[in-house]
Amino acid sequence: MAKYTLKINGKPRQIDVDPATPMLWVLRDHLDMPGTKYGCGIAQCGACTVHLNGTAVRSCQLPVSAVGNEEITTIEGLSDNGDHPVQKAWLEHDVAQCGYCQTGQIMTAAALLKINPTPTDEDIEAGMSGNICRCGTYLRIREAVKTAAKN
Repeated sequence: MAKYTLKINGKPRQIDVDPATPMLWVLRDHLDMPGTKYGCGIAQCGACTVHLNGTAVRSCQLPVSAVGNEEITTIEGLSDNGDHPVQKAWLEHDVAQCGYCQTGQIMTAAALLKINPTPTDEDIEAGMSGNICRCGTYLRIREAVKTAAKN
């Protein structure tokens, strides 16, 4: 076990965990932040996506020991009231069906728009390609990203 002080959603959080513990489980099990979802456990589906200094990363394969003083942002910290442009666009386009992958999709879209505020359809397809939606809402996801880019 090791003690860590992590910067999560703008606040310091202290934990005492094994250094190899993936951030997904630190967030969900140790810090009671269940918004980040477990999907595949091998960083292939995107359900566990969080931001590390604004970059989308898979938390299921990110050991807590690798985080250091970097800033982690989860879906809970993306906005105070669910009013981030991506979250609003998701509602406007009724993207979610089962909703399980949507936190990872939203976090990936927000990171994409941060580095490319005016993405083309091809940019969106490439940027979102690592996130799997079992319900197949890819067209609505693309339209929501385009709407969020306008706001």
